[in-house]
Amino acid sequence: MQKSLVAFGLALSLAAGAARADALDPRLDGLARAWAHANYEIADKGAQGAAAAQVAADADALAKQIPGRAEPLVWEAIAKATQAGAKGGLGGLALAKESRSLLERAEKINPNALGDGSVYTSLGSLYAQVPGFPIGFGDPAKARSYLQKALAANPNGVDSNFFYGDFLMRQNDYAGASKALQKALAAPPRPGREIADKGRKAQASALLSQAQAKLR
Repeated sequence: MQKSLVAFGLALSLAAGAARADALDPRLDGLARAWAHANYEIADKGAQGAAAAQVAADADALAKQIPGRAEPLVWEAIAKATQAGAKGGLGGLALAKESRSLLERAEKINPNALGDGSVYTSLGSLYAQVPGFPIGFGDPAKARSYLQKALAANPNGVDSNFFYGDFLMRQNDYAGASKALQKALAAPPRPGREIADKGRKAQASALLSQAQAKLR
């Protein structure tokens, strides 16, 4: 389980549409940049978890300042997902559950928060990557449903395609995974999201190599 949660934390990003939301409040841009630094530029797990915890605290504070907005809840979920990967084990699973709860709250407020299907992508990736019953809440059927909603909202996005490709890999659909991951690599850049784009495409490239190896 710990290995699964570590992989989950390394992969999970809820920032597909961050640029659109940033125009609403520059503080959201600060959360996006701080999370990208923690997730992609800090290698030490302890330091990464601490940095992600600070992002979560900042997002929670912002949520209290602008109640009724879903975006800070999504960023808090992002940070807790990164914490889950850094921590692993049962502690990581508890953080993943908190992330899901925050996303469900955000979905009720505004399922289009952050734009481009981010809430759907994030919930789908949680259901895909967290262990299933009796250990966790992972559910392939729910994962597929949410990830397909994300693709309908954002068919050319780097995150929506990456996480669908990751899901298909877990389902042993290597041809489908290869197609989705190639689309992730071809996704257009997101202004102000250079670190996140670089990190996500590196993950997509590595996973694509695994998928193509399975097809040989």
